[in-house]
Amino acid sequence: MSKLFVICGLGNPGAKYAETRHNAGFWFLNRLAQAASVPFRKQSKLHAETARVALYGRDCILVKPVTFMNHSGQSVRAVMDYYKAETDQLLVAYDELDLPPGVTRLKQGGGHGGHNGLRDIFRHTTDHDFLRLRIGIGHPGMKEAVTPYVLSRATATQEQLILDSISAALDILPRVLSDDIPGAMKELHTEQKNGL
Repeated sequence: MSKLFVICGLGNPGAKYAETRHNAGFWFLNRLAQAASVPFRKQSKLHAETARVALYGRDCILVKPVTFMNHSGQSVRAVMDYYKAETDQLLVAYDELDLPPGVTRLKQGGGHGGHNGLRDIFRHTTDHDFLRLRIGIGHPGMKEAVTPYVLSRATATQEQLILDSISAALDILPRVLSDDIPGAMKELHTEQKNGL
């Protein structure tokens, strides 16, 4: 039997942040839960809203931390411990400044790239070789403009590009959940290179 797979989206809780670029990870999880017709419910002990669902024959837990971005690791650690999940059973979806809107990349391992949510996950875990779904939101051009940029809403055009890239990422989930990571990467990266 396949082991439980944890899919965690990063963002900030509350209506104030729901439509901001920094919540692209939550957008991905919301779309996934909507497609599977499962509701999220708050689990205080896990510092998260979660939804348990079978996706493409794999038992999955969808996780949205309610700790605010900078403390995402607290929730990820609690979920991993509670479900006795290993690093190879974790996918983290988050907004990526270094990719333009419309581009999403699947990556295994690597550094945190200055992303505060990932940085906190690193603090709470010893093995950082988990899968990441990097959802491009673009960069404002200046370091000092990053915080207001990620905490504001994208233009209508950019937002649509981000949503389209999330759709492309959802399309490769069957491969991810069947442990065909190279195939998933190839499909996602080739499709987006071809202008989808």
